[in-house]
Amino acid sequence: MTDTYEVKAPGADRQPRSVLMAIAIVAITLSLFQLYAAGIQPLGLFFQRPIHLGFILVLCFLMYPVTGNRPRGLIGWAIDGPLIACGVLVGYWVPANIDAIANAIIPRQIDVTVGIITTLVVLEAARRAIGLGMTIIGGFFILYAFAGSRGELPWLSDFMPGILNHRGYTLDRLASQMTLGAEGIFGLPLGVAATFIFVFVLFGAFLEVTGAGKFFIDLAYAATGRQRGGPAKAAVIASAGMGSISGSAIANVVTTGAFTIPLMKKLGYRPAQAGGIEAAASTGGQIMPPLMGAGAFLMSEFTRVPYIEIVLVSIFPAILYFGAVYLLVHIAAVKQGMKGIPAAELPKVREVLAEGWHFLLPLVALVWLLVVGYSPMRVGFYAILAVIAAAVLRAVLRYLAEGPTLDGLVALARSGIAKTLEALELGARNAVAVSMACAVAGIVVGVVGLTGLGLKFSAMMLAFSNGNLLLALLLVVIASLILGMGLPVTAAYIVLIILVGPALTEEFGIPLLISHLVVFWWSQDSNVTPPVALAGFAGAAIANASPMETSVQAWKYAKGLYLIPLFMVYNPSIIEGGPVPLVLWNGAIAILALTAFAAALEAYLFAPMPLWARLLVLPGMVAVFWPSLQIEIAGAALLTVLLALNWVAGRKQQPATA
Repeated sequence: MTDTYEVKAPGADRQPRSVLMAIAIVAITLSLFQLYAAGIQPLGLFFQRPIHLGFILVLCFLMYPVTGNRPRGLIGWAIDGPLIACGVLVGYWVPANIDAIANAIIPRQIDVTVGIITTLVVLEAARRAIGLGMTIIGGFFILYAFAGSRGELPWLSDFMPGILNHRGYTLDRLASQMTLGAEGIFGLPLGVAATFIFVFVLFGAFLEVTGAGKFFIDLAYAATGRQRGGPAKAAVIASAGMGSISGSAIANVVTTGAFTIPLMKKLGYRPAQAGGIEAAASTGGQIMPPLMGAGAFLMSEFTRVPYIEIVLVSIFPAILYFGAVYLLVHIAAVKQGMKGIPAAELPKVREVLAEGWHFLLPLVALVWLLVVGYSPMRVGFYAILAVIAAAVLRAVLRYLAEGPTLDGLVALARSGIAKTLEALELGARNAVAVSMACAVAGIVVGVVGLTGLGLKFSAMMLAFSNGNLLLALLLVVIASLILGMGLPVTAAYIVLIILVGPALTEEFGIPLLISHLVVFWWSQDSNVTPPVALAGFAGAAIANASPMETSVQAWKYAKGLYLIPLFMVYNPSIIEGGPVPLVLWNGAIAILALTAFAAALEAYLFAPMPLWARLLVLPGMVAVFWPSLQIEIAGAALLTVLLALNWVAGRKQQPATA
């Protein structure tokens, strides 16, 4: 009997049903293993990380065939079969031989060989799950380690500037660095992916399967649908809610955008504009507490700052970002004379809350457990249990309300088991790309530590900027954009913070947490910045618009992504705290500056803004960022006057319009 084919995402390839079954079994087993390690029996790093990577590699090679969307055939299995076996070897070798590896004075040749195999299969799996860019980055750093007089490829040192030269390393030494310690592939990035990130990705999968996404979207529509540009405003609010549980800008676009983009087009937004608004709003989901994407967990490990503190200090900047997008959406709606959706066509807030109030309980439990002081991994475990408990409670209440019957009870049990298995599989599938990015990032971390590249890069950055902080930050923006063209957000953040983090903190005196937040925010720009705007492309696909035009619109609406990190640097009290009057002042001028910027960008707020007023906004904003209270006051006064004049002009227009 021949296998039938169907499509399943992520890794949307045509697969035989038997392979889909194998993917489901491996994915569910991985999720159960992660739940066991998170909530029942924590494992040591040299057990947790290799086993996690082994599962992920097997899952990756099953999900992404070498033949792409075509059936594998005999040749395909001849390639993928050994790679799957190598994935099993990677997960087995270090845990099974940990005592021999730890007690060996000189690395055993068999361990070095397995290390080489591990590195190669990680690079190939990353190519399939993420794209060629990530593999090229990893390969480049490996070649850099081999360059030098004592390395495998000494001739490469002739092509490097003197400051980048180093002694060079052999294949055995590099393989040992990559896989026989905690500084390479099994280092901190993969450690975070194998613990915190996975369990929260799984938490998001449980919320998605139980219907939380629809709840947040309906709630946003009920709250904003009657306003001007209601669907666009609903997109902003729904993306904030969805982003707080998904942690992925592209996943955010395709879930909320499927509802919001068609309604925005129906209301009068141009297709590219609708896709751009959704992409900009969805990108903010990765900086929205409490989850903030994978990077926040990495940030906590890198800085040794408790995760709950990062969540708390990120609330106000996230509100600033979504506030700026919301204001730009409102201005565009007013300029185009849009109306809201009739109340009769919208859900009611009370009805939406009555239907889905239980989805708020896991988020409340998550925040409460973080505040109490539980580790993020244990918090994620209990949050998943809270989702399951809330869903079961809701289902039982419905069952009782409809009248208990034996058939109804059996159907309820089957539905619960099916949804649980679906969430376990979906969580593991969604974690493949992030885990592979972190594994390749481990290669980068290992080479940087081995060669001292981080200190050399900091010296180069200091030389190029000539000690000027603004120029140094501009270099970081450019580097983040270039890295973002080939790397996902998490990988771009890891690579960038390793290279520029020491310079920002040690040479320019930026506080450690702020430097990480700045790099983390700017690492998101690849989602909305042409020519490679991944979230923009996803929005364009749904809106049936030009990808480049949609990306330009996304870039326009996401301007807060560039400005707010600058404000963190020059007004650090909004992150670090301080005297209450200073914190309130800095918060107020941040809101004022973003409002004036949005008005200048759209040439409209309460009324059309003339060119001279838009030009005056620029020096006002520069003054607000200036590290001097007197200049800040002058800049705030200028912006206030410009906005007040625009308000007066709007009041004068109203009688004429009437």
